[in-house]
Amino acid sequence: MTNKELAKFLLDAELQRKEVVKITSDKVPNLTVEEAYTIQEEIVNLKLEQGHSIVGPKMGLTSRAKMKQMNVEEAIYGYIFDNMVVQEGSEISLADFIHPKVEAEIAFILGKDIEGPGISGAQVLAATDYVCSALEIIDSRYENFNFTLPDVIADNASSSKVVFGNKIRRPEDLDLDLVGTVLSINGEIKDLGAGAAVLGHPANSVAMLANMLHRKGEKLKAGQVILTGGITGAVHLSYGDHVTAKLDGLGEVTFSVGE
Repeated sequence: MTNKELAKFLLDAELQRKEVVKITSDKVPNLTVEEAYTIQEEIVNLKLEQGHSIVGPKMGLTSRAKMKQMNVEEAIYGYIFDNMVVQEGSEISLADFIHPKVEAEIAFILGKDIEGPGISGAQVLAATDYVCSALEIIDSRYENFNFTLPDVIADNASSSKVVFGNKIRRPEDLDLDLVGTVLSINGEIKDLGAGAAVLGHPANSVAMLANMLHRKGEKLKAGQVILTGGITGAVHLSYGDHVTAKLDGLGEVTFSVGE
């Protein structure tokens, strides 16, 4: 299969909400990370052709533990589109997903372009207008969330939906590495974390992204909203769940799960 055919295969799985066997098991056993990003680019192009627009990139595998588990030195990235944004406090339909999970994050809203190489967290903070809380809903198209690193990259890093909190803050008003985070479902605490869980500081995640994109001649653009990666672990969602994340200084962000 060509990269475009593989992209359509994964996009069809997303649109039809059906899980598929990871593409490295039978279609491209020796898929490299570089080739996987090429497939991801084809998915992005197909979504753009369908009339969707990019809200911004998202980072994944940003905890040192996850990187060690996957035996990687770098996080991964994918893209969030306008049709993936869910209004805060609203209800999502479980029927729109395969096997969704949720994690709490901090989102950066850029005021200036950021172009690598050699970008630092401090430079990212200087280029960021605002930060806000977010709940990212990930939904791998692969059976049982079973995939290799190239598989998940090709699948647009399991991107599915995102709920942004309504409270925005200037980044200089918070110690983002110290932002305590509590993820609860139906009033029961499911996970806890702090901003430092994301590469030591969420701004480091954006810096890494800018430097990775530079290799392809791309940059982060003013106005983009960037998901920096999970502060908490990813928790499975079920019908009837009411999900709340509380982030110190950034307030609450919530949604519920209907049929």
